[in-house]
Amino acid sequence: MPAKILDGAKIANDIRAEVAAEVRTLAAARVRPGLAVVLVGHNPASEIYVRGKVKASHEVGLFSEQHTPSETATTDDILSLIEDLNRRDEIDGILVQLPLPSQVDSKRVLMAVDPAKDVDGFHPINVGLLSTQRPGLVPCTPAGVMEILKRSDISIAGKDAVVVGRSDIVGKPAAMLLLNANATVTVCHSKTRDLPGVCRRADILIAALGRAGMITGDFVKPGATVIDVGMNKVTDPAVFQRLFGGLLYKNAKREEIFRAKGSTLVGDVHPEVAEVAGALTPVPGGVGPLTIAMLMYNTVKAATMRRGSSVPEPSRS
Repeated sequence: MPAKILDGAKIANDIRAEVAAEVRTLAAARVRPGLAVVLVGHNPASEIYVRGKVKASHEVGLFSEQHTPSETATTDDILSLIEDLNRRDEIDGILVQLPLPSQVDSKRVLMAVDPAKDVDGFHPINVGLLSTQRPGLVPCTPAGVMEILKRSDISIAGKDAVVVGRSDIVGKPAAMLLLNANATVTVCHSKTRDLPGVCRRADILIAALGRAGMITGDFVKPGATVIDVGMNKVTDPAVFQRLFGGLLYKNAKREEIFRAKGSTLVGDVHPEVAEVAGALTPVPGGVGPLTIAMLMYNTVKAATMRRGSSVPEPSRS
């Protein structure tokens, strides 16, 4: 029986509606949460992401502004901008779009963001708060993964969870969130021995390694829940054929789009996993939409925490 497809886009829309309602409540108290996005230079992919974040901010009623330093900006230039944003009370969240140009020290810049305004959840103080289960700002993509699981009524406590990938942005915080939710967690990486065997033990498998279609059917326990965090652009027809060739009868429309555009987005999970897993997030339309929704949520959370109150947790409806 094919896997149940977990609709991340619908869940993201639900969360954005909840955030918009909270923004309206705050407006009655004359508080309008504010988000500042810093985009250095002209990275086309980053520009697309930032446009989406700014658009979403306006849709839920946040105040937002975009800062676009030149691609020749120095570390000191960016640090000066961050210092100014830290001081401004109407700015509750600061997002520095990565990657930064090579001459800019990314670690120094991210460390300079006030942890109370760190809506990406990357600052070591927020990492520490997450690891000790104290209130703080949680990285958006892993937080979105947890929302998908909870809102899809997939139980976590007592389950074996495997996270493939150990990045500071996704893998590590996802593992910590699962551990905090009482899962038994294994984190895998390039040195893991018998990776397929380890993955096959998982009731919940999180793929976050950045390699198109690497997680194949033999990595997955029948009936497991598979969350695909990967977002990989495929332009090589041979790679497309490797991923979809055996299932083209189910992917005729996707092949048509690939031939017309010359590219397609695929996750880290091979399409054949849909024949093994019990539940699966698609790419696109799975985890991706949750990242921006949780950024909106974090901005409102930052606004309320900075003012000594708390924002309700997203509902589980």
